[in-house]
Amino acid sequence: MGRVRKQEYRITLRCNTACNIKLCNAKVCRELTKRFGLYLAPGKEAVRRERLHESDRIRCEIYDAIRHEFPRCRNWNELQDRLKRHGIETIFKRKGAQGVIEGVKFARNGFVFSGSKVDRVFSFSKLDRHFGQVQQRHTTLMSGLKAAAGSFRAAFASLFGGGRSFSAAGGGGGGGSHGAGSVSLGSAGSIPLPPFDSPFTLSPEMMQRREGESPEEHIARITALINKAAEAMAVALVERKRRMEARSRKIG
Repeated sequence: MGRVRKQEYRITLRCNTACNIKLCNAKVCRELTKRFGLYLAPGKEAVRRERLHESDRIRCEIYDAIRHEFPRCRNWNELQDRLKRHGIETIFKRKGAQGVIEGVKFARNGFVFSGSKVDRVFSFSKLDRHFGQVQQRHTTLMSGLKAAAGSFRAAFASLFGGGRSFSAAGGGGGGGSHGAGSVSLGSAGSIPLPPFDSPFTLSPEMMQRREGESPEEHIARITALINKAAEAMAVALVERKRRMEARSRKIG
């Protein structure tokens, strides 16, 4: 029993000593912070790269590149291609005969870092989860775009079918052609553009992806444009029918 008590005393003494050292260190840190106005940097963005050793500097540069590029990527292939422009190689760690990917490393100038060493949010599991969520959002957005394109084509056919140009007064126009062409929406098909003389503004330039715009933002924006034009054409079609009916009653 005496030996057991001695061991318990030693363990307790070690724990108390460790706690005292921790409290002492915390006190010293508080005094230094107060005296010299020190503070913890909010993140890697505040680190002065030029003062770092080469390996740490390159790791920060890899961090900067991934942080800048991965929000614009929908999958690993796109991230790989974009990082290549920064001179960064993406290396996957594979497992088993089937080559299942279980990890990722990033290399530049002979220095190699695992994703989690670059930053915890850039571990393979977290990046892979991000891309999975992006794909789900992309699928949902594309479903909305396809529905908007279908509504647009139906409204367009009802309003401009038969090659008639738009007439604000209702009825057919002068029998001219549409003349505005069409624009491709990828897997959502293509949509015809309203005639030049119509009030429904929709042009190829408006449908192009803007600089700095993510794929998801682009799809959401053009979906809203197409829906707005389809709704405007539907309203114009109702107004045209109303005017034609009023004209018919007058003639009758």
